[in-house]
Amino acid sequence: MLDDLLGRTELKTEIEELTEEIEHLERRLEAEAGRRKEAVTERQEAERQINRMEDRIEQLEDRVQRLQSEDSDVTARRETEIDGRRLDEILDRLESLETEAEGALTAFVPDGHDLPRELRDAVGERAVLVSRAAPCLVVADDAALISACLRPPINPEPFVEWADSFSFDRSWFQPQGRYTLALVRSDLFAMGTYQGDERVAFHGFDSELKSQHSKGGFSQSRFERLRDEQIDEHLDRCREALAQRETDPLYVVGERSVLAAFADVAAETAPVDATGEPESALRTAYEQFWTVQLRIL
Repeated sequence: MLDDLLGRTELKTEIEELTEEIEHLERRLEAEAGRRKEAVTERQEAERQINRMEDRIEQLEDRVQRLQSEDSDVTARRETEIDGRRLDEILDRLESLETEAEGALTAFVPDGHDLPRELRDAVGERAVLVSRAAPCLVVADDAALISACLRPPINPEPFVEWADSFSFDRSWFQPQGRYTLALVRSDLFAMGTYQGDERVAFHGFDSELKSQHSKGGFSQSRFERLRDEQIDEHLDRCREALAQRETDPLYVVGERSVLAAFADVAAETAPVDATGEPESALRTAYEQFWTVQLRIL
């Protein structure tokens, strides 16, 4: 009662309330301090991770530059084109090699990406040369006496094989049996039936194309449209001629821009630079198609 008379009860109540609020505020401050500490810790850890990643990026960039520099320094010991008797001699030598079991590696690489591990291990740093040469047949032995790439006219299915000799078929490199070889350009067609390296039949024709647009008359766009129509008509005529062939397989060579139109009927397609009259152009195309690129790694 005395406290009530003197007003101390209200003061004590207020003190208790203030004390509770102070405690509440202190708990908030402690929580905020904890959160700030966690935030500082998280920020420091993030900064450390960023630093580690930046260091890793720098290491990788240095490695890429070093590898690019090394790749640019790696060159084939020899590059040449072979056919005829010289090709025969090279293939004879490769066929004559005999090693212990799994001493000779043969692989066909269709493109320069994702080279097989066995091949990379066999040729080491010179794998970059294989990538540049692809599509190609790779031959190498475990003693590093032989290491070479050959680009065959006829591409087999991809494979990697260790054996006691090199594994390849001469028909990938040299004309054998009966087949049809056709040269297709946007203005020319020539088709030969062959028995080995001998042509036993021929059919050819050319088509007149508008070669340039005159300054007068119709527009450039119309000229291009008419020329495209002429080319399409010529290619239709070529497909009709190919449908009349009597021999398979069919190999189609010619202008790169038109080869895609024959990919569905040809066993192989290849760009060649053969011009002139149909028969002489076909002779040139034949020689280019059956020429093999050889790289000594």
